[in-house]
Amino acid sequence: MSTSLRLGVAEFRARPGRALLPGVALVVGVACLLAALVLSDALTRSVDEGAPVTPSTVEHVVNVKPSDHGSDTAETNGPKLDGALLAKLSAVGRAVPVQEAHADLLDGNGRAGEHRAEVQVQQPDLVRWPLAEGKAPAADDEVAVDKITAYERGLKPGDKIKLAAADGKPFDVTVSGVMKKGGMDARPILVAGPDLARKLDPRPDTIAVWVIGGARSAVASAAGASYVVFDPSPDADKIGNDLTFLLLPFSVLALATAVFVAAATFRAVYAQRQRQTALLRCIGAQRGPLVRRSLFEALLTGALAGVGGALLGGPMAWLLARTFDVTGISVLFGAVQLSPDLLPSLGYVILGVVVAAMLSVMAAVRPAINAARVSPLAALRDAENEVPPRSVRRLRLVFGVLFTGGAAFLAMVAIAAKGTVAAPLAVTFSAIAAVTGLFWILGPVTVPFIARLFGKIGGTQWKLAGAEVRRMPQRSASVALPLLLASSMVTFFLVVLGGAQDMAFAYSNEERPDATVVDAGDRALPVVPVQPEVAASVVLHEAENGSGVDPAEFKAWLKAQNVGGVDQFVSGTAIVPEHWSDRPFVENDGKQYKVVGTIPGGITGYTPIIGGLTSSPAEKVLVALKPGADPAAFRANLQAALPNNPTVIVQTDADERAQTDRYMHLGTVLMMVLLGLSVAVAVTGIGTALTISVQERRKELALRRALGVTRGGLQGGVIAEAIMLALVGVIGGGVLGFGYAEIAILATGIDMSLPGMRVVLPLVIGAAAVVVLAVVAAFGPSRGASRIRPAAGLASG
Repeated sequence: MSTSLRLGVAEFRARPGRALLPGVALVVGVACLLAALVLSDALTRSVDEGAPVTPSTVEHVVNVKPSDHGSDTAETNGPKLDGALLAKLSAVGRAVPVQEAHADLLDGNGRAGEHRAEVQVQQPDLVRWPLAEGKAPAADDEVAVDKITAYERGLKPGDKIKLAAADGKPFDVTVSGVMKKGGMDARPILVAGPDLARKLDPRPDTIAVWVIGGARSAVASAAGASYVVFDPSPDADKIGNDLTFLLLPFSVLALATAVFVAAATFRAVYAQRQRQTALLRCIGAQRGPLVRRSLFEALLTGALAGVGGALLGGPMAWLLARTFDVTGISVLFGAVQLSPDLLPSLGYVILGVVVAAMLSVMAAVRPAINAARVSPLAALRDAENEVPPRSVRRLRLVFGVLFTGGAAFLAMVAIAAKGTVAAPLAVTFSAIAAVTGLFWILGPVTVPFIARLFGKIGGTQWKLAGAEVRRMPQRSASVALPLLLASSMVTFFLVVLGGAQDMAFAYSNEERPDATVVDAGDRALPVVPVQPEVAASVVLHEAENGSGVDPAEFKAWLKAQNVGGVDQFVSGTAIVPEHWSDRPFVENDGKQYKVVGTIPGGITGYTPIIGGLTSSPAEKVLVALKPGADPAAFRANLQAALPNNPTVIVQTDADERAQTDRYMHLGTVLMMVLLGLSVAVAVTGIGTALTISVQERRKELALRRALGVTRGGLQGGVIAEAIMLALVGVIGGGVLGFGYAEIAILATGIDMSLPGMRVVLPLVIGAAAVVVLAVVAAFGPSRGASRIRPAAGLASG
């Protein structure tokens, strides 16, 4: 065994805890990586298990040959998968249309929802959709429901649900089974037989034709040149590994944070044993073997950290899956109650070990080289604090000012170039330069300065914690940097998403009706009874190129909506959305209607309005509510007045805002959870730094005990250091993230404002969570400090 290996093994035997300390962050980082992979595997497996399959008896699949132009005209007048094609193919073999219909699934109150159910038509002897439980629908009154609908409604095989027939009349069906597939964003999916599907939707969409029997040439000849015939693919609808890398970017970010923390810990560990290094140098040890010894230790540390991270990855994936279920994120992907493997596969264990070992060596290279470069004389001196030479401080100041000034210049460039491609690049490089200048190069100055502010507002424990930060400024800056980066990213994305949410609200608050009454299945509306909350309403009737209205009713309704500019609107004329303003007339059923005004598109659903066409069925009722009227009360009263029309729904302006808010909220929660992985990794750096600090200050802590400080007092002092470092990272990162969110918003050139106080509460909650994690990380070092006996501590050298 070489000298380097012997030295590395000896260090592990003598101080295994100190040697393994840099691997703590890598354990969490690798756990995040494998949790992302395991959870992605579970999500992929859940989606693929529910994908439709082609029965083995199907020999050919016929579909329309893709159009070269893809125009709407070609689609309208081109070949169809219709009855004529089925008749031709039936002469060769059994032709089965693969169809998709739509229906209204009624809720517990017997009312239709805004989103219609997708109905997959399935022949009883050609089962296409896999089931998680129960059996495929066989009778005309049976359906299978998707697993998300079953989960949210508490359905199981044998339960009854209500559907609305094509004429809008409700009827009961039995749930025969629960599908393995889940509806994306909780949109219902049903499987029904052909007879029930026709009852629900007389005109289903045919997406392909299966042919059982017959030669390929005979099928192609019968279909004609406009159609393509191909072999069925059993896995055609599976997504494969497309979801594998869904969570990977966030886990890579957590790994990068772990490398920062590990490098800081390696630096502290190597500095702690600099006297040993100096003695080895004095007796003739060369720098090369010392560096190789350190890298060998790092390799072993990384390998062990990889094993630990691999074992922790499964439980972490399970916790993430439960978090996604609780927050509703799983439903967006059509999955729920994911069951990731708690124990990783051998391949993932090997991956964890290899990644952790490589990153551990990478993190240790620079600290190992710097530790070997320290002269023996300097290392043998007793140094109670980190005071670099004046030349180093001067060089640090020069480079720090240059990077910070460059960051400010790039920020101004980004604002000046707003709306261009260069703006986001300038913002990105400005943020990198700011972090590099303020918290990496000038970190030993900036971090103690922020800590000094906290030391002034606390008691003795806070002052002592601030003194420790100032005693080891380089270590404190190295510990605070990963947490600062993670906090700044969380703040940045939270503020930008909040601004985007406000912008979405602004768009959703464009001119639109207070309420719109429609049929969920586009059926003709019945006579809508007058409700006390209504100030004015107008009925829109079906027309070829727009909607027909009574001009007097329409103008009265617009007046109630505070929209003008339609004084010339009478029978025989038309009002168009603003994007149609260049058209002189609207043509409908061969007749031209002169355009006499424009209105905001959102007020009528971006459709032309034709005066006097009121003989066709009603398709929509636009409602203006009285000031102060409750839209929810209007909906409840109207639906109660139409008990025999369960598919009549009321869409309100509040519904649009609520839907926008839901999506933005889910996006925010997803970002917070995934970026929180990096925060969790960064907090481990506080625990490792405090462990080393307690080891270095045994004499100091023992002296405090000898002077009468209680064990609780020592524990409180260590915890105060943890809280101070956490607050430095959170406050510094929060200010940096908020500032660059403002710059990014200005640089986009989009009319987007800062979200203001609405994001303060999530940020405060996040900061409190980080402080709690820091206290948990400090529990072990604080317990170790409280157990130091005065006599033993003062006698230790």
